[in-house]
Amino acid sequence: IQMKKTLIAISVGLALVALSGCGREKAEPRQGGHPEDTVGIQSAAGQHLSPPETTAVPRHPGARPENRTDLPRLVDLGKNTCIPCKKMAPILEELKREYEGKAVIEVVDLRDAPEAAKEYGIRLIPTQIFLDSHGNEVWRHEGFLSKEAIMAKFTEMGVEPLDN
Repeated sequence: IQMKKTLIAISVGLALVALSGCGREKAEPRQGGHPEDTVGIQSAAGQHLSPPETTAVPRHPGARPENRTDLPRLVDLGKNTCIPCKKMAPILEELKREYEGKAVIEVVDLRDAPEAAKEYGIRLIPTQIFLDSHGNEVWRHEGFLSKEAIMAKFTEMGVEPLDN
């Protein structure tokens, strides 16, 4: 009976992970911080820990001088092994072309740059962070985000794609 319960629990866990891609992530507390201060990514099926829909944070830590432009920016953080991240890759490539010279679309693979998870306060992947032209965080989203939703957010920020 115990083995059957264990197999059921594993199956349910795998089903949750499969349904959510890799969008369900467990966060680790910052060194010397509180559990609600989250960084890092550790794969686990668990409760969705979303930040508020809109975050107005002056000078986002990721807006370092070497990353800064005078253009609004979308930073997408994920891993190339994540199913929702893979689904977003062609969308982000299209948007890079459509918004060239009007907005910067940056894709960060956390396998190549694990320190970015801490720097940007990532709790699950993929995460998209919209920054204004001054490097201030305007909005953050966790999980898959459609092309239409990204374009709507840019429009809300006053950024329109190039005329095709």
